[in-house]
Amino acid sequence: MFSINKGGLLLVILAAAVLFTACPSQTNIAKINADPSRYRNKEVGIVGRVTDSYGIPGYSAYEIDDGTGRLWVVTRRGAPARGSRIGTKGRVQTAITFGGRSYGTVLEETDRRTQGS
Repeated sequence: MFSINKGGLLLVILAAAVLFTACPSQTNIAKINADPSRYRNKEVGIVGRVTDSYGIPGYSAYEIDDGTGRLWVVTRRGAPARGSRIGTKGRVQTAITFGGRSYGTVLEETDRRTQGS
């Protein structure tokens, strides 16, 4: 019969807690665009296809479409190629605020995974 001692069980519980608290929640872009203030300064994950990308020395930006909407992602890494399917995570930020009103929402990238074209 299989048995787990108390130390082993505690280790499994601690590992699961660290794993689940370290991962950002995956959401869809429509939810972010519908209520950007709810996600502002929170880390989220999104998955989709790159529809547009630009780069300047030190910074890059690319637009990602997950089928529910589009969102610009800013990064200090190079921008992925158009058509790439990627998963990215980062913090939701307001791009431009004027007169107390937000005129754009972007994701400031902290990590990325490319899934081939």
